[in-house]
Amino acid sequence: MSNTKPIGVAFTDQDIIGSQYVLSGEQLGYTTDAQGSVTQITSKATAVTLNKSAGKITMDAASLGATTNVTFTLNNSLISTNDVLILNVYGGTSGSYNAWVSGLSAGAATITVRNITGGALAEAIAINFALIHCQ
Repeated sequence: MSNTKPIGVAFTDQDIIGSQYVLSGEQLGYTTDAQGSVTQITSKATAVTLNKSAGKITMDAASLGATTNVTFTLNNSLISTNDVLILNVYGGTSGSYNAWVSGLSAGAATITVRNITGGALAEAIAINFALIHCQ
C-alpha cells in the first residue's frame, strides 16, 4: 500500500478504522510478526499454545483410525468470543482429513480433526490457522 496520509515531512499508512470496505488489489494478511508455529507432543489430543493471530500447528504423528475424530485445544490469548478462526489442512495425505473449530472461548479454541479415509493414518498433519478479530 502506498503512503497516502501526509504528516509534515513523512507519511503514515492509511487509517481504515470506520471504513465500510477494505479492498486490496494484491494481498491482505498478517505480517510475519503476527505469525508463528507450534508442534504437538505426546498425542494428537495434546493441547498446544500459540499466542499469534495466524500460524501453523503441526500435529503429533500418532495413528488416527479410519473415520475417527480427535480433538485438541489451541490456547491463544488473542482469541475472543467474537472472533472467527479459519483452518485449513495442508499436511498429510491430500484429501484425507477434515478440520474444524468445534468450540471457541476467550483464550482458547477446540479443534477437531477427522480421518475421512477407510484406513488408519499415522501422519504429522499440518494445519494453518488465521484469526479474524471481531469487536
